[in-house]
Amino acid sequence: MDHLTALGSLFEAEGRHNPYPAYDVIRAHAPVFRAPDDRWYVTTHALTNRLLRDTSMRLADASDYDEFWPDWRQNRGVAPVVLSMLQSNPPDHTRVRRAAAATFTPRRIAGMRDVITAQCEELIDAMPAETDLMTAFAYPLPVGVICALLGVPEADRPWFRQRAHDLTVVLEPVSTADEMQLADAAGRELEDYFIGLIAERQQHPREDLTSALVEAGAGGTLTGQELLANLVLLLVAGFETTANLLGTGLHLLLSLPDQAERLRADPSLAPGFVEEILRYDSPVQLTSRYTTEPLDVDGIAVPAGASLTMLLGAANRDPARYDDPHRFDPGRPNIQPVSFGGGAHYCLGAPLARLEAQIALPALLTGRPKMALNGDPVRRDRLVLRGFSEVPVTTG
Repeated sequence: MDHLTALGSLFEAEGRHNPYPAYDVIRAHAPVFRAPDDRWYVTTHALTNRLLRDTSMRLADASDYDEFWPDWRQNRGVAPVVLSMLQSNPPDHTRVRRAAAATFTPRRIAGMRDVITAQCEELIDAMPAETDLMTAFAYPLPVGVICALLGVPEADRPWFRQRAHDLTVVLEPVSTADEMQLADAAGRELEDYFIGLIAERQQHPREDLTSALVEAGAGGTLTGQELLANLVLLLVAGFETTANLLGTGLHLLLSLPDQAERLRADPSLAPGFVEEILRYDSPVQLTSRYTTEPLDVDGIAVPAGASLTMLLGAANRDPARYDDPHRFDPGRPNIQPVSFGGGAHYCLGAPLARLEAQIALPALLTGRPKMALNGDPVRRDRLVLRGFSEVPVTTG
């Protein structure tokens, strides 16, 4: 299989199911190369790490969407993503990111430890003898945590799962018309919900993230449109990627009983386990940037205006960075996955996702020590956001 065949396989169901053999072929070809459609692909850890931090790089933002998709704002699944800090460039990104970071503080995240622990215990206690791990644990935990952080009433939380699930298709490089229609419907419902929540918090502020962001909007730091878009983003990003991290991590550990026993016996090892899960099978497999000026990339000339797709999953298993990269080894030294991006667009929610996984993985292993896989898992057919839709288990 040559590198272009391998690249093409990533856009087919079989290749998406296990992209790592294709990544090996692509990475062996070159650290960066141009495909026939003029898109460039970055394959190595060193180069991905460098370019994610390169301040001359930019993302496709609203002005770009206006050129190639003039009516993109009509799809309310696409609109909040493009108008959020996820798809913005300086100076708007700098301003919005600063406002969000001032509310999404380390202290606020650390204060969620008891909430996460309590939700883990509640979900573990409620598990039936046979269940789907995603439905029973990996989905409801991050939904509950991000909703608690935003101040969403507990009774409303189950409603968010399907909407967030439907909206994330807009992050994929290829999607169907039906999927985009579902994303539009989900976006409209989420926007309507948050408009109501914002109005309520304007009248009755609380000690939650929504109130803090509403205050930033009232102070002129955020526009109303930015406030709404970033609330939708925080919900969707805070749920989907963390659910994938938990599902992937738990499936890995149940597939590797010796590793599960190590973590069960010593929960203090959880940070190393979480980093290795992020490296081994990243919840986010790729991200894109555009060059604003010509680049010399290890002797390869990349022109200004080039679209670069950074294959995060390939970078995380780069043998030049990690010995025996296809082996799951939480004890390996200096694990530095690029799963959360880097530079100015480094994932704002990364500390919360890490904290949830560090608490949840040992909690489940100790709370349900006889849990075992009960049949084949089902993967979501996605390239960018990688994870399972079902992981059947017996809970002991």
